[in-house]
Amino acid sequence: MKKRAFIFPGQGAQYVGMAKDFYDTDADCKAVIDAGADALDFDLRAVLFEPNELINKTEYTQAAMLAAEVCALEAVKKAGAECVITAGLSLGEYAALVACGAMDYTDAMKVVRKRGMYMESAVPAGKGGMSAIIGLPADVVEEGCRKAEEETGLCVVPANYNCPGQIVVSGDKAAVDRAGEILKEAGAKLVAPLNVSGPFHSPLLKSAGEKLAEVLASVKFAPAKLPYVCNVSAEKVTDTSLTADMLVRQVYSPVKWEQSVRLMLDEGVEEFIEIGPGKTLAGFMKRIDRAIPVITVNGVADLEKLG
Repeated sequence: MKKRAFIFPGQGAQYVGMAKDFYDTDADCKAVIDAGADALDFDLRAVLFEPNELINKTEYTQAAMLAAEVCALEAVKKAGAECVITAGLSLGEYAALVACGAMDYTDAMKVVRKRGMYMESAVPAGKGGMSAIIGLPADVVEEGCRKAEEETGLCVVPANYNCPGQIVVSGDKAAVDRAGEILKEAGAKLVAPLNVSGPFHSPLLKSAGEKLAEVLASVKFAPAKLPYVCNVSAEKVTDTSLTADMLVRQVYSPVKWEQSVRLMLDEGVEEFIEIGPGKTLAGFMKRIDRAIPVITVNGVADLEKLG
């Protein structure tokens, strides 16, 4: 049996209709969505399955994404697939915590609802920004951010280490724009501003993290049944005593996804199963190690690929 990791995408992969065929064809998958809906203060099923704009609004996106991922996880587990470790990118870390048994699904839904609201409102619209920097090594991007901060007196930092040659920077919009100019001059193949509602994973989100800490203080984390990889440290975690603190820091700290994947490879993982909407993480894997297979599970038909 291959050593597999279950991995879960973050915000940005969402679309109307995600998890719909699981919901329509499997009673246990339907129960996941229904339980998630019962835990929330908005119509989750409408946001997931009916034409709407709310699915792309952070305060709704995050809960909808988590519900879709855990719904798909239920189908994957029913298909008999198992893993030795879990991980998720940003929001996906909550699905990874559910998958490894460290966090109750209903608790996770309530937390990410608040997380989305706090992240949405932390910085006034238009003040912050994020850009993907393509084609430069990490040290050059980090130096470009430092120069932009010095010149502008504002905040811009690496926010997502996605894969070799793709790093997202985040912060005050003027500083992000200046960093983009500096990094173009340094040889970036592309600087692509992202359509996001805030400067996520930057120090400007510290207030959102502090509010989230109050919510997480009342959440009980169980001992993990198998390890997960933490975004903030890119380390394997089995002791969940510090998980709440790590989730608070994750809001305003860089997501070390490439480093997390390399850790899992070092742990002997031979195949990854990307559970949830899109194929973002599979795309990153091609840049990290093209030889490692990734099975993407977006719908019922994908279950056949699990073998």
